[in-house]
Amino acid sequence: MRQPCGQLPRPPLRTWQHGGVTSATHSTLFPQVPDSADAVLDGLDPEQREVAVALQGPVCVLAGAGTGKTRAITHRIAYGVRAGILQPTSVLAVTFTNRAAGEMRGRLRQLGAGGVQARTFHSAALRQLQYFWPKAVGGDLPRLLERKVQLVAEAAARCGIRLDRNELRDVTSEIEWAKVTQTVPADYPAVVAKSQRDAPRDPAEISQVYAMYEQLKRDRTVIDFEDVLLLTVGILQDRHDIADHVRRQYQHFVVDEYQDVSPLQQRLLDLWLGDRDNLCVVGDASQTIYSFTGATPDHLLNFRTRHPRATVVKLVRDYRSTPQVVHLANGLLGQARGRAAEHRLELVSQRERGPEPAYTEYADEPAEAEGTARRIRDLIAAGVPAGEIAVLYRVNSQSEVYEQALADAGVPYQLRGAERFFERAEVREAGVALRGAARAGGNDSLLDDAEGLPAEVRAVLSTKGWSSEPPAGSGAVRDRWESLAALVRLAEDFEQARPGATLSDLVAELDERAAAQHAPTVQGVTLASLHSAKGLEWDAVFLVGLTEGMMPITYAKTDEQIEEERRLLYVGVTRARFHLSLSWSLARSPGGRASRRPSRFLNGLRPGSGALGGRASAGGGAGIERPAPARRKRRGPALCRVCGKTLTDAGEMKLMRCDDCPSDMDEALYERLRDWRAVRAQEISQPAYCVFTDKTLMAIAEAVPGSEGELAGIPGVGARKLGRFGSAVLDICAGGDGVEGLAEADEEM
Repeated sequence: MRQPCGQLPRPPLRTWQHGGVTSATHSTLFPQVPDSADAVLDGLDPEQREVAVALQGPVCVLAGAGTGKTRAITHRIAYGVRAGILQPTSVLAVTFTNRAAGEMRGRLRQLGAGGVQARTFHSAALRQLQYFWPKAVGGDLPRLLERKVQLVAEAAARCGIRLDRNELRDVTSEIEWAKVTQTVPADYPAVVAKSQRDAPRDPAEISQVYAMYEQLKRDRTVIDFEDVLLLTVGILQDRHDIADHVRRQYQHFVVDEYQDVSPLQQRLLDLWLGDRDNLCVVGDASQTIYSFTGATPDHLLNFRTRHPRATVVKLVRDYRSTPQVVHLANGLLGQARGRAAEHRLELVSQRERGPEPAYTEYADEPAEAEGTARRIRDLIAAGVPAGEIAVLYRVNSQSEVYEQALADAGVPYQLRGAERFFERAEVREAGVALRGAARAGGNDSLLDDAEGLPAEVRAVLSTKGWSSEPPAGSGAVRDRWESLAALVRLAEDFEQARPGATLSDLVAELDERAAAQHAPTVQGVTLASLHSAKGLEWDAVFLVGLTEGMMPITYAKTDEQIEEERRLLYVGVTRARFHLSLSWSLARSPGGRASRRPSRFLNGLRPGSGALGGRASAGGGAGIERPAPARRKRRGPALCRVCGKTLTDAGEMKLMRCDDCPSDMDEALYERLRDWRAVRAQEISQPAYCVFTDKTLMAIAEAVPGSEGELAGIPGVGARKLGRFGSAVLDICAGGDGVEGLAEADEEM
């Protein structure tokens, strides 16, 4: 018998009460599709279940990090579909990234609700715009501008305004912010002044460039991604018949990450809804970290004001992180101020105890990177998969020193933000090969000795570079192997979940996963900025560079900007399941003045910093580790050997001169060194910079060392590289080809 509001009776909670609740964030790769609507609810905790059965009227889910928000809303949709309350084609679920939308589609498919639309705001709007444009405007939809930077550069040039590369990027971002906050060029200076926004250039100049950019788009009949939302809003506002068409199609809406909605996205959502209230939003004001793009938590915080009858559910059971990690996360928010902080959620860990967070102070940035790489190598040796480890930093420019340190330590890594898994050349090639083998069936000689699906996949992929043992080192060869190995692991999981599955079944599964961008795991330590780590998680997380000026970032001036930086660190902390390491360095470079201070956000939390506001230390009495400094000769400031200016840039310090000072480099020697490096990098399957960076080769070509002592004195040539490559480099500097030194190095290895 149905309950009021179209809700079914709630099944008993025995599964959860008997410890059967499944992890909020760890799901079986190929679970069996639930055989009934009630089975969809199995394994949900009481609060998640409350979300899942609340299918009518406005629903607001306040979900802390690691509490299973995606699980709750996908099971809600699937339960409604399987119970016959929701028609799959009438549901539109929207989120903010293609990855998140793909994950949602994958989960819905596994729950038997594959017909539901799960898209980003832009994707959903573009689909509607393409469909309705001929009727609303006529003709073809203008071409979509993939990258607006070049057009912004042209607009600036036409206005007589010179922008360097960084300024160009910042002005482009500022135009995007203006558009999503529905600010026209003429109003931009006033809006910036009113909001106390720190503009990257004179607001009047940005307004001028913004207006010219819009004019150039009109002249060339192109639109950008923000126009997709603006034009869809305009059509739905002006054409009631089209708005009614959309509202007949979609009658139930779900919005994930609602704290990140911009004013323009909220306006579009209001037009989709009309006068209805079948809306479920999910968010956490404490994870608002994208205000620079126009995101605001106000819509989430004001939801109950706009919808007084809303069902509100709080998810605070953290299934991701240990009590130690959760304690630190709660401590960070306990010091927060402002409206978002007033609505913070106190997380409660559901996991067994783990290690205390580790706090480490280093003498300088290279020492911090090397120490982090050593700890990661130790974790991998102890059994933690490389793909379950991440190094997170505040800005992308911090990655280089960690790339170098991991490469030197022989640890594979991947940069977050690289091309999508299914768009990689080796994955596309593998898909073609698997599809051909599936079509050939028993007629493919490759499969003659292969028994079982995984063996067949291994046989096919062995022709594309896969082997049972990974190649040495990192670099392109290792990256290719890791991609193919991920497909092999996927085949193994697929057969285990579906015994008797054929190669054709696996190819169909890969096609569906590619369409949903539901990629398998690639093994390798993740290097990522804190912003790009949002929505992800790892067994071990290293938060690095936690100093004043970096966390919070130096340009965070206002109280709200400082609080957003605190929330960003909170997001970083809550990415860790088990191991969490926080570190900082006192100087930028070896021998530099130790003038840096640990981030203020760690005051009262890290051991020895003193309790803040009566809070106990989150470190449980564990001390801050200060690794014994390497025996480096104390040096004074590095001076340019041409003009005598003090050098601070790492690249200039390697050259011992300013970048714009005259160079006495031996160009022919430099080219021979580059050619040797390319060959050597290919042989050891590592990127070229892992042998020597360009700046180090330039420094060698300028100094032309004649002995190991002279070579060792060049910054960037450490003891390890001296032993590995020194003989070859000296041979090249003496006029040889480096072959003799190369043979010696190979013998040592």
